[in-house]
Amino acid sequence: MNIKNAQLEVDTWIKEHGVRYFNELTNMAQLTEEVGEVARIIARRYGEQSEKESDKNKDLGEELADVVFVVLCLANQTGIDLQSAFDKKLDLKTKRDHDRHHNNDKLK
Repeated sequence: MNIKNAQLEVDTWIKEHGVRYFNELTNMAQLTEEVGEVARIIARRYGEQSEKESDKNKDLGEELADVVFVVLCLANQTGIDLQSAFDKKLDLKTKRDHDRHHNNDKLK
């Protein structure tokens, strides 16, 4: 599935199941909350903090999918073609960062 199709699927889901999009500020708050859940899992599972017993069954993939869903909602409601924006960003990063990363001694 490409990003454009994902945006269409989210839009269809919102229309069929979600009544309407939450406003942009609400979705921004929701995105912040979802990113926080991802950060908590990563900090405790891969970082130096100990993982609480209640967090051990949390699904990182599910939390990342929550982040993607809200990002797609924000793109839809603000009229952003996220596929086009992503393609442009990847092209920019490829041109800008290829030599920089290959020449970075910290990454060797």
